[in-house]
Amino acid sequence: MIKKIFLSVVVILVVLIVVAMIIAGFFLGDVIKTGMETFGPKITQVSIKVDKVNLSLLTGSAGIKGLVVGNPEGYKAPQAISVGSAAVGVNPLSVLSDKIVIRSVRVEAPEITFEGNPFSGNNLSTIMKNINAATKSGGPAATNTTARTGAKPAKKIEVDDFLITGARVNFNGVTLPLPDIHLTDLGKDKDGITAGDLTRRVLDAITTCTIKAVANVATDVGKNAGKVGKDLGKSLGSNVNSLSRGLGGLFKKSTN
Repeated sequence: MIKKIFLSVVVILVVLIVVAMIIAGFFLGDVIKTGMETFGPKITQVSIKVDKVNLSLLTGSAGIKGLVVGNPEGYKAPQAISVGSAAVGVNPLSVLSDKIVIRSVRVEAPEITFEGNPFSGNNLSTIMKNINAATKSGGPAATNTTARTGAKPAKKIEVDDFLITGARVNFNGVTLPLPDIHLTDLGKDKDGITAGDLTRRVLDAITTCTIKAVANVATDVGKNAGKVGKDLGKSLGSNVNSLSRGLGGLFKKSTN
């Protein structure tokens, strides 16, 4: 009898824990969404919007839908990067520790809008400058109050596997495919990395890959233009002078 009562109590406790984890996961999704939209712009200096974040503490999985990273001031497009969905695998127990261990992040088919010159100023490089400035100074001002207030420091992060696949770049009306971007062992040491450092490393990889793709296209266009010019010159040959004289005569006639 006592054994049955004990088992019943255990079952009830397990059910309550499961229900609590489900409820906590539901509300944590909203907390994460708010955190991304609040903390992210302080690092990037551009707007960040998220449609929805789903988190399951039971399975250690999370899903992010409708992530949009805005464009810096001075650029025409309303956004620099948009992600339809991303899947995240988390070690559930690490949420309670000082370092959150993210097993995997998989970002599917993000759309990147590139504006500017791949060899000088552009929208992605501008965002990178903002991030570098924020991480170099120790983070946004709102996160630098730990020492003064005695608040608990922000959790560090470890990301074992970060994959961006199927990315496309929109540049001057042309869409360019990007190769997969694969980062591993981010913050693997015991100290981990901050959210700002993670943002910097991921966006740096995206920016580098994007600029390389756009620069290659620009270089190819330049080479082809040069080749077309040479071929045109060869085809005209000795007729260039007579063509010039003909055009000169035409303009002379038109001015009379």
